[in-house]
Amino acid sequence: MRNRFTTLTTLALLSVLTFSTITNAGASASLPSKSSAPESKAKPYSRKPSNEALKWADKTLKGMSLDEKIGQLISIGINATFLNQDSEAFKALRHQVVDNHVGGIVLFRGPVYESVMIVNRMQELAKYPLLISADLEAGAGMRFDDTVNFPWNMAIAATGNPDYARRAGDLTGREARAMGIRQIYAPVSDVNNNAANPVINVRSYGEDPIEVSRYVSAFVEGAQHAGVIATAKHFPGHGDTATDSHRGLPEIGVTRERLNSIELVPFRAAVDAGVGAVMTGHIGLPLIDSTEITPLPKDVKLGPIDTTEAGEIVSAKGTMPTTLSPVMNGILRKDLHFEGLIVTDAMSMSGLTLYFTQEEASVRAIEAGADLLLKPADPDAALRGVREAVKKGRLTEQRIEQSTRKLLAAKYDLGLAQQRVTSLDAIDREVAGKRANELADDIAKDAITLVRNDARLLPLDINSASRIFNLAITNGDDRAVIAQPFIAALARGGLKVETIVLDDRSSDADVTKAIDKATRADAVIVSMYGRVRTGQARSVALPEPGSKALNELIERRARLVGISFGNPYILMSFPRLQTYLVAYGDMQSLQEETAQALLGQLDIKGRLPISLPGLYPRGTGIQMRAGKK
Repeated sequence: MRNRFTTLTTLALLSVLTFSTITNAGASASLPSKSSAPESKAKPYSRKPSNEALKWADKTLKGMSLDEKIGQLISIGINATFLNQDSEAFKALRHQVVDNHVGGIVLFRGPVYESVMIVNRMQELAKYPLLISADLEAGAGMRFDDTVNFPWNMAIAATGNPDYARRAGDLTGREARAMGIRQIYAPVSDVNNNAANPVINVRSYGEDPIEVSRYVSAFVEGAQHAGVIATAKHFPGHGDTATDSHRGLPEIGVTRERLNSIELVPFRAAVDAGVGAVMTGHIGLPLIDSTEITPLPKDVKLGPIDTTEAGEIVSAKGTMPTTLSPVMNGILRKDLHFEGLIVTDAMSMSGLTLYFTQEEASVRAIEAGADLLLKPADPDAALRGVREAVKKGRLTEQRIEQSTRKLLAAKYDLGLAQQRVTSLDAIDREVAGKRANELADDIAKDAITLVRNDARLLPLDINSASRIFNLAITNGDDRAVIAQPFIAALARGGLKVETIVLDDRSSDADVTKAIDKATRADAVIVSMYGRVRTGQARSVALPEPGSKALNELIERRARLVGISFGNPYILMSFPRLQTYLVAYGDMQSLQEETAQALLGQLDIKGRLPISLPGLYPRGTGIQMRAGKK
């Protein structure tokens, strides 16, 4: 979503809020000031730590207890909201920061100011600076309310212009820093060469490893120039999987030669571009690390966190996921010569929790070479497990110190040792401003891809008497709002349409009504919001009621203009659809520019960064000038 005004009451409250120093009896007297004064221009981030950073890290490390060293290797996840200090939620968060000395917080969904406020409060409480991170693959709007969502990576690649990736990286980094975030979990470096992939899809730049590499490198350079750590993910590549690692453990049965020629290519490019961190995925590679693992007994394993009981995919056995594999981490360190931070994917995902307790998974991840344990389902268990492993000699304290030192040095070079609290003053100047909206629009204008126009319906030939019906089909729980940006943009362009939205909850009567409306229209727009929904059983697919209506309309030879506001592979399920336009996502910019394209008010320039197997090769895209038939 783009900018929406926060209520005047909230703004008034925020304008007078200030931070007072919180007494922390255990804080080191040698720690620098926790000042919240506006910071100077950010320095570009370099993977190689500065001499000053190493000196500070070594000095700090000497005064740390074992628990403090282990805590630095853990980053907990929160959905930011207002928390009174007497609330149980605040006390639980404070426990992790003050008692467990966790090294970081990863922010998920939340309002901007509440997110910054709670992080600032935790920075004040923390003995050592916290590394704040967020999953910003599509810009700040991916996680923060009232900010701008950039089009997905696949839309950026559809433009053919890697400079858009560089600009997206730069602006994402600048906005992140304004909100106190110093590490972003982007870019996605997976090569999406599996049309059935339920979790990567448009999050990838495409299916060609060389092309993906160009965009990955550009994003890394842009983001780190803005002063944040970029994180290439999900090593060694999640693009050829048919299982979502939020739901189960995917496996890719490929040889090392194949891995070298496809999956690892963008990661090598990211390393060459100086990427500061790499995230390892919960992905088994049986031909490379054949270590077998079996599911935990039901009375031992955690309940699902990133999916549901019905959504979990349990196999009788699997092979060691990259996250916990010394073999795979060895490839990253020794063969790709990566010396930066290795971050696990979320430790709460079913790809791990089906097979390992949090204690065991945490120990194995560190044994395998991980520096940062991201979002453990139970941070206390993670810390406890690692502590016991050190006491019993399974892990050495020197191994813990190796990662702690790297994390501390990174924090120093990110400016956190000098200033850890984020000023509120610059946020409404830096975040979700004119530049962000312009970049989103620029990408969208060049990304829209016309794959098929066999019926020559585009641009729409309309007059005041034309009856246009919009059948919107969504795989989300958003029927009341999902199509609004598209409908509004059509109206501004002079086209008023009647819309019915179908989703999983739609009845047979709803389907019949939609078909009846469509049959009586002069033309039917089919807006297909089949989008990536991690942890969901029907991610990227259309719901059954919508599919039923669309198939019936195809049978009746209705004049259909199909638009994919998400999964570009949807045409493979409806191959007789004669007009097919791909927007790659439901972002406001993409919906608005697609409306202009339908009306002939926009040049259509995009080309597919992926192939549609059996239908169209990569690079397909009908070029159409504005106003031309």
